[in-house]
Amino acid sequence: QVQLVESGGGLVQPGGSLRLACAASKTSFSIYIMAWYRQAPGKDRDMVATISGGGTTTYVDAVKGRFTISRDNAKKTVYLQMNSLKPEDTAVYHCNTGLPFPKWSWGQGTQVTVSS
Repeated sequence: QVQLVESGGGLVQPGGSLRLACAASKTSFSIYIMAWYRQAPGKDRDMVATISGGGTTTYVDAVKGRFTISRDNAKKTVYLQMNSLKPEDTAVYHCNTGLPFPKWSWGQGTQVTVSS
């Protein structure tokens, strides 16, 4: 059973920054495409950014130029640096693999609230 533990969320004003982290208990972590997802109240969970084991990244248009995904394979951790945050970025953020299969058990996520 792979465990995912997200951290780093909080309350921030519009225009502010946060850095999220997600630690995975998976051996061979480096071979997996990893992704950050977010789920706003009443909405589906959507993928925000992905990163391959070698560091190739993709982003949805809504966060391009503001968010940066990175990973440290030795620490089995993936990060999401979020800058220029907007109220519409408010959501619970999760990490998981970036492909439909395999999917690991979802962690508790970390709440990000952008509000003045």
